[in-house]
Amino acid sequence: MSINRRLMTDADFQEALEKQLKLRVFKDDHMIENGGVIVRFDDNTIVIQSTVSDVAYYSRTSCEFFELRKR
Repeated sequence: MSINRRLMTDADFQEALEKQLKLRVFKDDHMIENGGVIVRFDDNTIVIQSTVSDVAYYSRTSCEFFELRKR
């Protein structure tokens, strides 16, 4: 089982970036990303990389971001 912690502030995103935490991304109550890490973020966009060639850009306002921790 895993524990989810919602990322909301710049400090949350900075911690996830520095610690290379695995993330889950939801949009309209559907999970659209699982297991990627933040490579960059700003006020509008979060950039997540899942594999070497898979980079995705997500809107901070239309998506929800959760840190994924194992128990």
